[in-house]
Amino acid sequence: MKKIIVIGGGASGMAAAAFAKGPDTAVVLLEKNEKLGKKVYITGKGRCNMTNASDPEAMLQHVLTNPKFLYSAFYGFTSEDLMKLMSAHGCPVKTERGNRVFPVSDHASDVIRAWERLLQERGVEIRLRQEASSLLTDQGTVLGVRLQSGAELHADAVIVCTGGLSYSSTGSTGDGYRFAEACGHKISEPIPSLVAWELQDPMPELSGLSLKNVSLTVMNGRKKLYEDFGEMLFTHTGISGPLVLSASAATGRALIREGRLSLLLDLKPALSREELDKRILRDFSEEMNREFRNALGKLLPKSLIPAVVLLSGIDPEKKVHDLLKEERSVLVQLLKAFPMTVVGSRGFNEAVITKGGIEVRDIDPGTMESRLVKNLYFAGEVLDVDAYTGGYNLQIAWSTGVLAGKSAGGYDGF
Repeated sequence: MKKIIVIGGGASGMAAAAFAKGPDTAVVLLEKNEKLGKKVYITGKGRCNMTNASDPEAMLQHVLTNPKFLYSAFYGFTSEDLMKLMSAHGCPVKTERGNRVFPVSDHASDVIRAWERLLQERGVEIRLRQEASSLLTDQGTVLGVRLQSGAELHADAVIVCTGGLSYSSTGSTGDGYRFAEACGHKISEPIPSLVAWELQDPMPELSGLSLKNVSLTVMNGRKKLYEDFGEMLFTHTGISGPLVLSASAATGRALIREGRLSLLLDLKPALSREELDKRILRDFSEEMNREFRNALGKLLPKSLIPAVVLLSGIDPEKKVHDLLKEERSVLVQLLKAFPMTVVGSRGFNEAVITKGGIEVRDIDPGTMESRLVKNLYFAGEVLDVDAYTGGYNLQIAWSTGVLAGKSAGGYDGF
C-alpha cells in the first residue's frame, strides 16, 4: 500500500488528498489548525467565490504569473468539474456577474463540508492540530515528514499545500517556502497581492465612499502600467475595492520597487472631455447664481465635492456664471484625471493572496512533482502563480491540488 502525506488542509490540500486516495493508496492529511479550510471560510466575505464558470483558455487569460505552467492543471480539472463535484456532494452552486461561482447558500462552510464529505467517502485520514516542521529526505528523495512534536511520519510521497503568507491567522505562515528552500528550490519574493492601497495623502473624510463605473490608470512617471474600469472604495488610509485589488495584483512589484506610483482616476469615463464640458455647461446654466462649491451636486457624490473644489484651485464662492473657460477646463481635467499617489499596500494580513512563491521552473507542470526531489509535490498558493479576482485563484488551488494528488497517488479512477 502506497502511503501519501499531504501537508495543509486548505483548498489545494483537500483537493490533493481527495484525489491521491485510491484502492492502493493510504492518504494522511495534516492540518495544523483545528479545522480544515480555514482560509476558504473567509473568502468572498464568507460567501466563497469558489471558481469562475469559464473554459480553461479563458481562465489562463486571467492568470498573471506563469499562466503556461497551469495549462495541464486547468485542463485536467476544470471549473465545470469542480461545480459538478460540489453539487454531487451537497453544495449546489450558482453563477453571478462576471461568471463568478458561489454556493447557492452563500455560505463558504458548505464548500468545506462538500470537500469533507468527499474526503470521508474516499477514506482519507485527517489529522487536525498536526503541524509539520520539516521534510525527511535522503539522496534526492522525500521519505516523509517530521512533526513539531518530533515524531516522524514516513511516506512514499509528500504533497506540500501550505499556502502563502496572506491571512497568517489562518495558518498561512510560509512553511512551504522553508520546506522548499531546504530542498534546493528557489523562491520568488512573496509580496501581498489583491490588497488595498495606502495613499500619500489619504482622504479619511471620504472613507466608505464607493464609486462605480470609474476608470483607474496606474502610472510610473510617464509609463502606463495598468488601466481598468470598475468599482472602487475610499478607506481611512487609502483606496480599495475590486478595481484597486486588481491593480495591486498587476503592479505590486513595481510599487515595491519604486516606492510610489501615480494614479489617475477618471470619474466620468463614459464622457469625452468635450462631452463632459457640455454636461458641466448644462448643469451650470441651470444653477447660474449658485456658488461653485454648491453647483456640483448633479455631477459628483456629495462627500467628494470638497476634495474636487480644493484640488481645482477655483474660488469655492465664485458664482458659476462667472467661471472662465479656463477654469472650466481645469474642472474637466480634474474629473477625467483625479490625481492620487499610492505609497504602499495594507500588507499580508489584509491581502487576499500572495504573489510569488516556489519558482515553477523546478516543478513539472504535468505532475506538480519537484524536479529536484523525487516523490515531492507542491500545489496551490505556495507556488509562484497568481491571478486576478473572480474565482481564478481558488481554481488554481483546486486544479493544482487535483493534479498533484493524482500524480502522487498514481490512480486516476475519479
